[in-house]
Amino acid sequence: MDAVKCLAPTHDRCGEGALWIEHEQALYWCDVGRFLVHRYDLATQSVRSWSFDEPVVALAPTTDHSRLLVCLASRILLWRPAGDSSVDIGFSLPGYRKVRLNDGRADPAGYFWVGSMENNTLPSGDLDTAVEGHFQSPGLGVLYRVAMDGSSRVMRSGIGVSNTLCWSADGRTFFFGDTLANEIRAFDYDLETAEIGQSRSHFAGFNRGGPDGSAIDSEGCLWNCRFGGGCVVRVAPDGKIARIIEMPCADITICAFGGADMKTLFVLSASMLGHAGERLAGSLFAIDVDVAGLPEHRVKTDAI
Repeated sequence: MDAVKCLAPTHDRCGEGALWIEHEQALYWCDVGRFLVHRYDLATQSVRSWSFDEPVVALAPTTDHSRLLVCLASRILLWRPAGDSSVDIGFSLPGYRKVRLNDGRADPAGYFWVGSMENNTLPSGDLDTAVEGHFQSPGLGVLYRVAMDGSSRVMRSGIGVSNTLCWSADGRTFFFGDTLANEIRAFDYDLETAEIGQSRSHFAGFNRGGPDGSAIDSEGCLWNCRFGGGCVVRVAPDGKIARIIEMPCADITICAFGGADMKTLFVLSASMLGHAGERLAGSLFAIDVDVAGLPEHRVKTDAI
């Protein structure tokens, strides 16, 4: 049994956006339902939190080390934690509140990629139980490539719930998941043009929950969190299961590598479905693993 440590029992409604910032030796993440960004300091083992005015769904580092990209349900900010100041880049999600943004990540070229989904969050931040588990329009999701001048391109459409945005170690493969389809696909990625081409099924039909967020390790394996499945599964480059880590709650949302040697897997979870007996649902967990993760790509913000 893997040793899973609870680092912060924050009881997040839906912990997402796990992001390790190496020069701070700290993990940032968000709680979608409470409109929060958290920061866990590895040295002091303390948590600090900031509040925003709508659901926070994803985070990314930028080329300006004083700022992070904060992706909200409908728009994108560049945010300085020191002083808690932000600038709206001008991107606005078409169709919000029928849909909202979900998982997102920086690509090797410095763009921010983010997918959308049918909105399952009420204006209060509470879960819309009429939608969750009973999606009315499961093809509303769109995958966007966003530049920091606010411009964007639609890269794919017809998606159920956008999740898992990762790039391989050489940057030539893009992994993207649809939770409702229970599938993660691998796309050819062009390093020169930041375009995606042909795709193939990489990991599909696993019978423990649906694919949520993921991280890539230095051996090219995808660590996928299984929402409703109570585990993290390590998927080898050939799409086969290499390892399964059992977690203490059912709804596991996203993971990120960090720590001094990048061999700590930080794992987030959700409490919004209220499963009986899950005292630690919504917590931040950590697992020591024997393979290092990859550093995050950074969104290019030099001209802003």
